[in-house]
Amino acid sequence: MGRTSAALFGLACASVALATPAAAFTAIDPLTRQPLYSAEETYRPQASAIPRQVVTYTGRHAPGTIVVSTSERRLYYVLGNGQAMQYGVGVGRPGFTWGGSHSVTMKREWPDWRPPASMLKRRPDLPRYMKGGPDNPLGARALYIGSTIYRIHGSNEPETIGEAVSSGCIRMTNEDVMDLYSRAKVGARVVVQR
Repeated sequence: MGRTSAALFGLACASVALATPAAAFTAIDPLTRQPLYSAEETYRPQASAIPRQVVTYTGRHAPGTIVVSTSERRLYYVLGNGQAMQYGVGVGRPGFTWGGSHSVTMKREWPDWRPPASMLKRRPDLPRYMKGGPDNPLGARALYIGSTIYRIHGSNEPETIGEAVSSGCIRMTNEDVMDLYSRAKVGARVVVQR
């Protein structure tokens, strides 16, 4: 893995989990303090400190709605009958928070990544394009939110779930975003509350 790829692990909103046997570590990148991996990289399940669970939901939103509470750092997929699937999420860090009502306009598995212009302005060293896969910062799945630059997507940093750490995207573990991806439809309403 080159320095550019290794540097992307902590950038953007999220990355993808990698499983690497101890013997596969070759060095620690001094720029990112992330391990450099050999060609034996594979997907590894993640553990989150915030378990996915069905909870009582008293909100007024219809079944199939995605509700993100940035203050709670939780995402609710409304199931109906007074219930929702609750997930832990990472949200925008100070200066990168937002709110509003949009819809899911597109869904992608192992999406390609093109950093938005605002991110490239802050970080001109980033690549302009990165093919989807294990090194890609968007993770295993992405749900694109309206006409915004934001997405709900996976992460290889499960320790950041429940924190305000992203550039505005809603960050989930890969397992949780894959579960949400299987439930949510294109056109589903997305409500982000501060």
